[in-house]
Amino acid sequence: MQKIIKYTLCSALIATLGLQSCKKSYFDSLSDNPNQVPVATLSTLLATSTYKAANNNYLIGNIIAPYVQYTANPAANGAGDTYQAIDFTPSWDALYFAMADANEMKKLAVAQNSSEYKGVADVLIAYNLTLVNDLWGDVPFSEAFNINNLTPKYDKQQDVYNQAIALLDEAILELAKTDATVKLAPTSDLIYGKSTTERVNWLKMAYALKARLLNKISKTSAYNPTAVLAALGSSFTANTDDATMATFKERNPWANVALSNLQQSLGGWLSEQLIDALNGKTFSVFDPRIEKITDKTINNIYIGTINGAGNRLPGANTTKDECYISRNSPWTSDTSPIFIVTFAELKFIEAEAYFNTDKTKAYAAYLAGISANMDKFQVTAANRDAYLANPLVSVGEAALTKDLIFKEKYIATYLNPEAWNDARRFDYQYKDFGMPANAALPTFIRRLDYTQGERSKNGANVPADVPRTTKLWWDQ
Repeated sequence: MQKIIKYTLCSALIATLGLQSCKKSYFDSLSDNPNQVPVATLSTLLATSTYKAANNNYLIGNIIAPYVQYTANPAANGAGDTYQAIDFTPSWDALYFAMADANEMKKLAVAQNSSEYKGVADVLIAYNLTLVNDLWGDVPFSEAFNINNLTPKYDKQQDVYNQAIALLDEAILELAKTDATVKLAPTSDLIYGKSTTERVNWLKMAYALKARLLNKISKTSAYNPTAVLAALGSSFTANTDDATMATFKERNPWANVALSNLQQSLGGWLSEQLIDALNGKTFSVFDPRIEKITDKTINNIYIGTINGAGNRLPGANTTKDECYISRNSPWTSDTSPIFIVTFAELKFIEAEAYFNTDKTKAYAAYLAGISANMDKFQVTAANRDAYLANPLVSVGEAALTKDLIFKEKYIATYLNPEAWNDARRFDYQYKDFGMPANAALPTFIRRLDYTQGERSKNGANVPADVPRTTKLWWDQ
């Protein structure tokens, strides 16, 4: 945590987006770089904060991808595949750097009486805070950005969750205002800057993230589907509302994974679980989204890698005999955006919220979620409609199950960090979803170990690690 304060303004002052860290603090580098601005502005902080939120979506998505069996290691006993202890210090730091930048933007927005920037800052802090909370549980927040305290306490995980909700509620109040003295700078807003309704879209995003948070506690007595639906009612109404970011130094980071694979670095292999859910094996229906996610192998088939077991043909990992993340995909091409939260995801949240009280509305939301995600994947209308017409998909409202909702949401949240929250809420009950081969744990993973970086800097406050099978408060 000591680095957080020193690095607070660092990335906001980097001329080229995509550079992810500074070897020196901002303050140290002032004497070295005469071209660096001495004070960060709202617009520069907006640029770095929106960039980092999306990049953290990728970083955390990459962590959880093997846990939900989107990806798999081509070598047996891969650390992520088999739930081994991994030090994720760089990702922890990235999350706190992003919150620190957004916190500086919030303070400056208050000083300049800009409700728009303050609201956006609240949304971005809440988003990054939720990511760190979902991975580790208890984390620093209430004391995290006090420059006079380099060893902040850890707040209880439920308190952190409540603080994220409070931030979103504050954002909703601020973004509803129309009289900000300083308006958002579209050229610096990497998420909604190209929209003609920038402020309104941020307001919708605040509601979307709130609905996501309220839905996440579905296993607890505090779950309130009416509150979930109320948040959804003020959120996204179409795919065009999706919160995405597509400004990169070179290319989408998932495309970098695919490119590295082509150069035989052996990353980005897709799991048998994901591929079989799409190719017709698990559900007896071919899902055309598979053609937009990956490419066929040299054997002209779709086949995935077994988590923990590695490639079926040891020693042949440079042969394209299993499926990989594709640069041809609307999700992972060089110019594809990073998807933070989407309309399709919200429709599945709606289906779940209505499930126990109104099957008609739940079923309509379920079908709308599939259709929206198909469109986002650029599936042809004919293929989309054929899939929707399949009786194994269009089962009728009376036959709708939560299994079907979670199955379709699993595809719609491909590579998104939210997928691990769903897997834990659903107790990993996806059809044919099994423990990885050679697992280091006796049951499915539920949390991460605290990082070595935190233990070295804030050791007295870091909670003792509990087994990675220990459930977070909302996962009981």
